[in-house]
Amino acid sequence: MNGPAHRPRKRFGQNFLHDPAVIDRIIRAIDPRPGDRLVEIGPGLGALTRPLLAAVGELDAVELDRDVIPLLQQHCAGAGTLHVHNGDVLKFDFQALAAGQSLRVVGNLPYNISTPLIFHLLRQLPVIGDMHFMVQKEVAERLAAAPATEHYGRLSIMVQLHCAVELLLNVGPGAFKPAPKVNSAVVRLTPHRQPPVKVDDQKRFAELVTRAFTQRRKTLRNALKGLLTAEQMTALGVDPGRRPETLSLADYAALSNAG
Repeated sequence: MNGPAHRPRKRFGQNFLHDPAVIDRIIRAIDPRPGDRLVEIGPGLGALTRPLLAAVGELDAVELDRDVIPLLQQHCAGAGTLHVHNGDVLKFDFQALAAGQSLRVVGNLPYNISTPLIFHLLRQLPVIGDMHFMVQKEVAERLAAAPATEHYGRLSIMVQLHCAVELLLNVGPGAFKPAPKVNSAVVRLTPHRQPPVKVDDQKRFAELVTRAFTQRRKTLRNALKGLLTAEQMTALGVDPGRRPETLSLADYAALSNAG
């Protein structure tokens, strides 16, 4: 994107997307349509914002850096109606913005807040239709990971409980200015219409998964001590000598429901 000069700020985790081919592939993956209620997180200088806005006519954006907002508005002038919310997206109320509509959330997420931001959005899923995010490639792999693989963990389980995860494309450092030191990837998260497993108590499920992976090198017998006995695990067909990363989403649901 050829926009006004702006010095990216490390404290905001700013890496501005500028590769036209990558931008085009992301826009085609999102497939914005007139009438879609789009919300962009961290629009920066508007590399994605302008083509999205042109496709839908009206768009909300949440941007923390107030200095970049005039440049964003200048770049998007004439493309449609842009509503910019200056603030911390980790505190943003997506449910209030939705006002009965389904939101499509997109963004090139600052890598330093991508995981807490995804958990923040999981708490607001009733108003979200889908999410398309650029994240660090390792985070994308964790989101999509299967049991007993290198990247499988708490993030995999908690997101897959609520959403279908699709890895859409990998993006190299050269697509950004400044170039990050890591590779990136674009993922699509689509909330399940029907949960893949039955969870009786969401809070207990989250606590159990967190406990398991806080001590992932321990066996389940030791990691879940105080939550479940070895006898309870065995009765469910789960060997208490197994390690947390070997259990499926269905296994964790069964353990949680047994408590």
